[in-house]
Amino acid sequence: MTTAAIIVAAGRGTRAGGDIPKQWQIIGGRPVAAHAMARFANHPAITQLILVLHPDDIDTPLWPREPAATIVAGGATRAASVQAGLAAAGPDIDTVLIHDAARPLISDAVIDRVLAALATSVGAAPALVVTDTLWHGAEATVTGVQDRTGLFRAQTPQGFHLGPLREAHAASTGQETDDVAVARAAGLDVSIVAGDEANIKITTPEDFVRAAELMRHTMTSLPDIRCGNGYDVHRFGPGDHVWLCGVQIPHTRSLQGHSDADVGMHAVTDAIYGALGKGDIGQHFPPSDPQWKGAASHIFLEHAVALAASQGFSIGNADCTLVCEYPKIGPHHDAMKAVMSAYMGIESDRISVKATTSEKLGFTGREEGIAAIATVTLIKP
Repeated sequence: MTTAAIIVAAGRGTRAGGDIPKQWQIIGGRPVAAHAMARFANHPAITQLILVLHPDDIDTPLWPREPAATIVAGGATRAASVQAGLAAAGPDIDTVLIHDAARPLISDAVIDRVLAALATSVGAAPALVVTDTLWHGAEATVTGVQDRTGLFRAQTPQGFHLGPLREAHAASTGQETDDVAVARAAGLDVSIVAGDEANIKITTPEDFVRAAELMRHTMTSLPDIRCGNGYDVHRFGPGDHVWLCGVQIPHTRSLQGHSDADVGMHAVTDAIYGALGKGDIGQHFPPSDPQWKGAASHIFLEHAVALAASQGFSIGNADCTLVCEYPKIGPHHDAMKAVMSAYMGIESDRISVKATTSEKLGFTGREEGIAAIATVTLIKP
């Protein structure tokens, strides 16, 4: 069973206040919708992420470009927006999960329960049993009591087999408040699975405060993402080649250092140590120790990668900039990415190696040495 997650983010959310729609307001360091997007994108059962945007938002920087998603324009109603998302589902998709972008605290457990129910049902959705007494009222006066037997508070994601839901939407009035209502109007049965009290929908300004507090209590279930920077410099001396990002490049001089002076690999290594809070190369491989004299820099890089793995981190990406007038880096770009990929254990398209000059300024401009700057992202699920 292949599944697409459709994040409906085309509403305006005016009751929540603020200068921008509620789904793009910041909570926990990123837009509200980004939390749900990341949860579905990281779920092993989700093969496609679809983000339905208001047409006015598509060409703005409001929505997050990561994780990658299929972007479609929504319609004038929620039903129209969902239909646009359904139309964007890939040809291999069997089931869909439709989720409100304003629910940032969706958990893997709820997603799993909906998916499990779809193995035997055409539709399934999470809900919570109503436990509070319900009143009818008029003009701030209680006029009656509503029997709460059999009542549930609906949540998302609401999951369905794709074909039947498309047919249900095609026959709908377009005024239904959610996809369960659309499905039931078409005669489809929908199973109820247990929801989650933390899976709140942000509707009013007060909900941002509540969601932020819940997020602090559940932060351990969110990915641990670290970012580290590295910077290194080596001067030129006698020689006929340089080592840069694991590639030996012929040159009129060589870089000087205790090891092989691979300034690019050193910067990336220090970025990994920095993201881990574990110092730098000098702490792990002291230059005062003669065993590291002339050592190949991949030894240091592999140590940093292994240290990250031992703490449960994988490398998301690495970006290294070499600052020099010569040698020219372009002809060796692909080889550098391939070597770094092999030592770091990640795909080469997650590694960037690029070069810039300093416009003849400073020590690099005077061709006295080469500098490197690197940034690495570490991710622990």
